[in-house]
Amino acid sequence: MPSSRETFEQLLAAALPSAFGVAIRFVRNRDDAEDLVQEASLRAYRSFHTFTPGTNFRAWLLRILTNLYYQKYRQRQREPQLTELEDAPDLYLYLQTRDAGLHQRSDDPAGLVLERLSMDHIAGAIDALPDDFRMVAALYFIEEFSYEEIAGIVDVPIGTVRSRLHRGRKLLQKSLWQLAVDQGLVAPLTPEAAAP
Repeated sequence: MPSSRETFEQLLAAALPSAFGVAIRFVRNRDDAEDLVQEASLRAYRSFHTFTPGTNFRAWLLRILTNLYYQKYRQRQREPQLTELEDAPDLYLYLQTRDAGLHQRSDDPAGLVLERLSMDHIAGAIDALPDDFRMVAALYFIEEFSYEEIAGIVDVPIGTVRSRLHRGRKLLQKSLWQLAVDQGLVAPLTPEAAAP
């Protein structure tokens, strides 16, 4: 039977890539992300006796990492970012694809545009979100945690997670549409481009 230390090391090894991915989205700097993961791992090891076997170790570790981020890194940040959310209406991407005439080409015009963007583009758009939105968006879209798991990781009510994801989606839709336009990915899809 493996020792407690061996069990911790096995669980940690499986969770480290995810922890680093989340950390780099939080602090936006590789060196700081490595420090954050290292300190979170040390804290997790010291409190491993509180971990309930059979539960989600990755979520438990990410909660430690998130709490550590709030304690150390957020205190050093400049003034809070103000983001104008009202200029991105609900269904922004739907409206833009409709106005571009893409609804005639596909039952999923937004998917038609988004599939042309690379994962790096999408991850970059998530990374550009303000902190609170970026954290829940990264955990939801990239790490594929449920609302309940995200609420536990960032220690906020589930309604707050839903609200932040809703507002983050609005910002992402606007950002991803603009990126697709800037990259020239929309023009070839329009009816005018398809006309002989």
